Amino acid sequence: MKDPAVDEALKRIEAIVAQETGVTLAGSARQRLEQVLCVLGQPPARALRENHLARDVTIVLADLRGFTSLSAAYPAATVLDLLNRCFVRMSEIIFRYQGMIDKFMGDSILVLFDTAGEVNDSARRAISCAVDMQTAMEELNREHRQQGLPEMYFGIGINTGRVMSALLGGDLYSEYTVIGDEVNLASRIESFALRGQVLISQSTFEHCADLVKTGEPMDVFVKGKSAPVVLREVLEIPTLSKVVPRQDERRSPRVEATMPVTYRLVLNDAVIPQVHEGRVLDIGYYGVLLEIAQPLARFAELVLVFDLPLVGKRVADLYGKVVKTVSNGDTTWVGIEFSSMSKEVRSDIQMFVQLLIQGSESRD
Repeated sequence: MKDPAVDEALKRIEAIVAQETGVTLAGSARQRLEQVLCVLGQPPARALRENHLARDVTIVLADLRGFTSLSAAYPAATVLDLLNRCFVRMSEIIFRYQGMIDKFMGDSILVLFDTAGEVNDSARRAISCAVDMQTAMEELNREHRQQGLPEMYFGIGINTGRVMSALLGGDLYSEYTVIGDEVNLASRIESFALRGQVLISQSTFEHCADLVKTGEPMDVFVKGKSAPVVLREVLEIPTLSKVVPRQDERRSPRVEATMPVTYRLVLNDAVIPQVHEGRVLDIGYYGVLLEIAQPLARFAELVLVFDLPLVGKRVADLYGKVVKTVSNGDTTWVGIEFSSMSKEVRSDIQMFVQLLIQGSESRD
């Protein structure tokens, strides 16, 4: 007799694939996924799906970066094949660490690791799983490069805490789900992750500090939280000789932000009075991409002025230098790296970027 959980998971995957690609799963692909999802019938998964008003879990949220643009750039059959490869490979890793796929959300996977009375164990399994997922994506991308296929990247966020779990719905439709502030926090953490990056919350770190090597703690502003949240990037698991193959060279997230900007050039350490206008196309902690009317030489210096509407601040006396220029018809796109700013301005820009990230539907 077919497990209802497996059947439901297959229906979700088919719906996601059909929505994203316009093509349904092929018979062989469906059978392969069904074999993987049958692991849901094993004891750890069944235990996690029991009704509990509150339980401690470690939550892993993995999101494919740039999948919307990939879907628009390649034929549906190619996208479907890529999605199948990714889903199957990730599912195998997740079940190897006794995780349960709670749901597929578009191009994201929400995974739960039950504590079974030992919170440290769930956090360790979750982090080991996330590192293996990133390693598997690197291997998958290596195969894609050899086959002339596009590459895909996950950003992963992990949080440990108490959630509410239950079977919701009625006879016509029902599903197991988890809700609570800790789930929301896992989603916020994931939104800050760059391509190939694994970010963990302070609570997760406290349960596995002796297992992982991480970067320095970073404070981020999270919607719904009055105080900054501390995050850490997982770099490696020394005892297992596993290193996270981070794929993004950027030092911070970047997000689209269309807003006017004025700037003045700096020549021989003197600011030229003439004011030029342009607009910001995207922004990160350490720089912006501008669209301007006239080209600028590489390494040219300038002073920027623009508003940060979400935080109610105006940035002024922000110095930067040109690191890249691209002609775009009648305009020029100019990459600016910030070279000098006050501590207050840096904090305002970081908060602005973090608010934009959490309100953005797509991240590269």
